[in-house]
Amino acid sequence: MIWLNGTFGVGKSSTADELLRRIPGSRRYDPEEVGFLLRQLLPETAGGDFQDIPAWRYLVAETAVALHAHTGAQLITPMTLLRKKYADEIFDAIVGHGLSITHILLHANTQCLRDRITGHNMFPEDPQHNQRVQAWRLDHLPDYADALPWLRTSAHVIDTTYLSPAQAADAVLRLRVT
Repeated sequence: MIWLNGTFGVGKSSTADELLRRIPGSRRYDPEEVGFLLRQLLPETAGGDFQDIPAWRYLVAETAVALHAHTGAQLITPMTLLRKKYADEIFDAIVGHGLSITHILLHANTQCLRDRITGHNMFPEDPQHNQRVQAWRLDHLPDYADALPWLRTSAHVIDTTYLSPAQAADAVLRLRVT
């Protein structure tokens, strides 16, 4: 499993797309989908961060293991994990089932992140919603900055400030070989 970590705007999804094209038989695994499911099943949690739900962390690990067992595929997982305790819980459970994880932190400088976030028009049909999402993502940059000390020691760091998604994927693939 390749876990692409990092904050919004750093290039996780774009890099994942490049890796999916380059690694034959690989599959995208998005733990956010597990969160969306839990929000439907547990509507009382809808206002908070689904990562705070213990079932989310358990299901993320178990789903990864089940997907790999069913498909045999290399899983590409673009997902922000900023709490070390949560990352340890998920990664330990996955490794405990015999799978390996290459944890990669995609990083970019703050100005680059701000430019990417404000320049990304996710909801062109709803400009107000797009602005709310951009503001929410910008509001979470300090959380990312707070997590950087443990992330830098836990993951392989790739600075994407001046990299295209293809170049970031090249860097990820080089890490897997060495």
